[in-house]
Amino acid sequence: MKRFMDEHFLLNTDTAVRVYENVAADLPIFDFHCHLDPKEVWENQPYRNITQLWLGGDHYKWRVMRMHGIGERYITGDADDRVKFQAWAETMPYLIGNPLYHWTHLELKNVFGIEKILSPDTADEIWEACNRKLQEPEFLPRSLIERARVAFIGTTDDPLSNLEYHQKLERDESFKAIIAPTFRPDGALFIERPTYAEWIGKLEEVSGQTIRSLDAFLKALQSRVDYFAEHGGRASDHDIPQLDYVLASQEEVAEIFNIRMEGHQLTEAEIAAYRSFMLKELGKMYAGKEWVMQLHMGALRNSNTKMKERIGPDTGFDSVGETNFAPGLARFLDALDQEDALPRTVLFNLNPKDNAVLAGMMGNYYEEGIPGKIQFGSGWWFNDHIDGMEKQMKDLANVGLLSHFIGMLTDSRSFLSYARHEYFRRILCNLLGEWAEQGLVPDDIKSLERMVRDIGYHNAEAFFLHRS
Repeated sequence: MKRFMDEHFLLNTDTAVRVYENVAADLPIFDFHCHLDPKEVWENQPYRNITQLWLGGDHYKWRVMRMHGIGERYITGDADDRVKFQAWAETMPYLIGNPLYHWTHLELKNVFGIEKILSPDTADEIWEACNRKLQEPEFLPRSLIERARVAFIGTTDDPLSNLEYHQKLERDESFKAIIAPTFRPDGALFIERPTYAEWIGKLEEVSGQTIRSLDAFLKALQSRVDYFAEHGGRASDHDIPQLDYVLASQEEVAEIFNIRMEGHQLTEAEIAAYRSFMLKELGKMYAGKEWVMQLHMGALRNSNTKMKERIGPDTGFDSVGETNFAPGLARFLDALDQEDALPRTVLFNLNPKDNAVLAGMMGNYYEEGIPGKIQFGSGWWFNDHIDGMEKQMKDLANVGLLSHFIGMLTDSRSFLSYARHEYFRRILCNLLGEWAEQGLVPDDIKSLERMVRDIGYHNAEAFFLHRS
């Protein structure tokens, strides 16, 4: 019987072990989508305790703690950090079967050298051990990045950002990892939000342009795309709850824009027309910069109104949406492709029933000389577990080219989350190893190692940085 979290964790065949140890274990990390704060990297300050590093901002953990019955005071409230850590430790024994159980113990082992199982009985010992180490230079944010061999970090940034800390890090020759901003224009796309006009007012300030028309709005957005590109931007990212793409002329959308700026409410049809037009215009801007466009589709966000009003949005009350975006997605990608303005694109879905939709959709659009121009993104959010990752890769392999897959990302706010890349790589090696030992693929270790090397790092590097 295998031991929990031993060196062969998740590796169930000799071939999987060989490929993992020969290649995957030592690959650098290309983390092309996350929510780290570049200010924390620049300031490089020690964390007061493990709760600050581990539980602050992590809605994955908050969500399961609530499911376990932990009171909000001990999650996002004013309870002492030690008490919050104890609440997490009390939740841990009930998490068997959840990827958080594996991630927690991988992080303890890889970062802190702790191989004990977190529980109420070990909480005191682990709290003290982690906090002692967090005061050492090797546990500062930059050191955590370097120790994990991270070569690239793609943050998520509002177009209003002045990218101050990205610029500072870019000029700092002592820090080797690339930290690139990612253009996330939710404020521009969600015209129905009460904050829409306020966001446009802030866009006026940062762009230096008066915005009284749709044309001026588009010019201001282009100026921000230009600004991000000047400061290392290589990608955009979009939250797409639904993609009901409809054709709309600039004149029609200009009228919708004017109606909204006058303070009036819009119909669902007007909102869909506006968002469709703006997505296409933004896609053209990205193509002009040779950026990657990322579409995260299908999240049903902020479902608990009472808790949103109490502690704010994006705090762990989201779920998998019921989606039907195949027709809209096809029309959207095709509209850009017809104008030779379809950028490299990554399609992420939250509902696993849509795997075949995306795996098939990516084969409809291509560009000569660019392997995998449209990508089916890795198992995301509610799918970044063993079954979800395996299913995503199998569905991709069944109808596409797994060899060109750009692999894993953390989508995290924590400097400890790079263990998720190891988790993914072990699952990938195990999948390929099982195929080899079942006789489904040739027993060619060099070929399998090349696939792991490419999927684990090189494909993403080539996709985002245009490197061969």
